[in-house]
Amino acid sequence: MTTQDTDLTPNAWDQRYLDGRDGWDLGRAAPPLQHFLHEHPLAPQPPGRVLVPGCGRGHDARLLASLGFTVTGIDISAEALREARRLDQPAASCQWLQVDALDPMALHKEGLAAGSMIGVVEHTCFCAIDPSLREAYANSMGEMVAAGGVVAGPVLVPLPQRRTSVRLSTGAGEPALWGSWIRSRGVGARSTRAAQPG
Repeated sequence: MTTQDTDLTPNAWDQRYLDGRDGWDLGRAAPPLQHFLHEHPLAPQPPGRVLVPGCGRGHDARLLASLGFTVTGIDISAEALREARRLDQPAASCQWLQVDALDPMALHKEGLAAGSMIGVVEHTCFCAIDPSLREAYANSMGEMVAAGGVVAGPVLVPLPQRRTSVRLSTGAGEPALWGSWIRSRGVGARSTRAAQPG
């Protein structure tokens, strides 16, 4: 990993997009998210406001908008958001904001306040930020969600170095590749399970 890969400033993220160092971008919405939204009983249902932090070019945000959600995609990279706007579609248009997901005052200024969303779709932002800031980020995103809303994102579980047939499961015979947290009234966040077929 080079110094330029560990620089997490807006300008550094812009340069990653300009240089084509954005290998995480699939050019479409994440398949596990598509499955979760179309198939899982815990998936949020439109209408409602959904936030996609670290939205990049906005593929996941446009998927949500196409399903009838009012979607706000945020990113610190102006270049990523320029591309998101260029790729926007009339039937799946989103609000694109250049704002730091770790700056509560900036979020509030943009109308992204506690309880203002029915969902937050976290896909790549958590893993892209400094590990020492992840707890604050997770708390901030959780606070955005209204009671009964969903924070959804991939669940990454370390596996043993050698394995033959390790399989993570939700208990219903499905591999657990997409997790969600439901915010319940007065209870905070509790873990639930969602899945993608294997």
